[in-house]
Amino acid sequence: MRACSGRPGLLFGIISFLALVGCGSDSADDSSVGQGAPVQTGAPGSGGPGNGNGIAIPPPGTGGGSGSGTSCKPTFTGRVRDFKASHPDFEGVDQPHEKGIVLDQLKLPERKPVFSGNPMLKTVHTKTDFDQWYNDTPGVNEAFEHTITFEVAPDGSAVYDDSDFFPIDGRGFGNEGLPHNFGFTFELHMTFRYEGGEHFNFRGDDDLYVFVNNKLAVDLGGVHAALDGPLDLDKEAARLGITPGNEYPLDFFQAERHTWASNFRIESTLKFTNCKPIIIP
Repeated sequence: MRACSGRPGLLFGIISFLALVGCGSDSADDSSVGQGAPVQTGAPGSGGPGNGNGIAIPPPGTGGGSGSGTSCKPTFTGRVRDFKASHPDFEGVDQPHEKGIVLDQLKLPERKPVFSGNPMLKTVHTKTDFDQWYNDTPGVNEAFEHTITFEVAPDGSAVYDDSDFFPIDGRGFGNEGLPHNFGFTFELHMTFRYEGGEHFNFRGDDDLYVFVNNKLAVDLGGVHAALDGPLDLDKEAARLGITPGNEYPLDFFQAERHTWASNFRIESTLKFTNCKPIIIP
């Protein structure tokens, strides 16, 4: 992440993820995520191999080790991928916010963002380079599972706050002579029930792409100082194709591409319906 204006040498990366949170209450087992469609759930105990698109989506409310049945702690496990500083899209780039790096629609069934191919981009070089960010690529990145656990506030909101977010220090390709292991991406997949009134407010750097119901909802692409990306689900409901009472996928893609600091803050009050890890290589 690049230095904030007026603070040379000190680089900030704060991601504030504001929604409304609680994990899974009354949904069932078999989920199916279709393009532009809500998560479909079957009868309790029905199981189910996946989402109908070749990617397994665990049953809502199963807990993933954080509880089961009707509730679970807001704990989420995602995939961190480590990159060398020599990667064309890391460390050597330093540009402002670049919208339009990814297309508006998530790629299915892989559940991955799609590179736009815009020739005017300055922080991403080729489709091949970008595709490595969120796909396990031997010799280019090394992947690790990483769990973040929210603290639940008295008002019911959930907060994850780490001012030194370095989840893979000394792992992967190592720290490369730096005090921490910089240069990584973080990918999370979740499901939630939309009830009306939910909203997000993201603040962060570097890149942050959030997809709701497979559509791009927040675009904070590029190597930049901390930026806000507010999202009012009610105002965006028609564009995102969501209606109250249904469950939808939420896909989160972050990239830390520049030294020296890494802060990660999430505030949430959204009713998540699945805390079990959804890991997609």
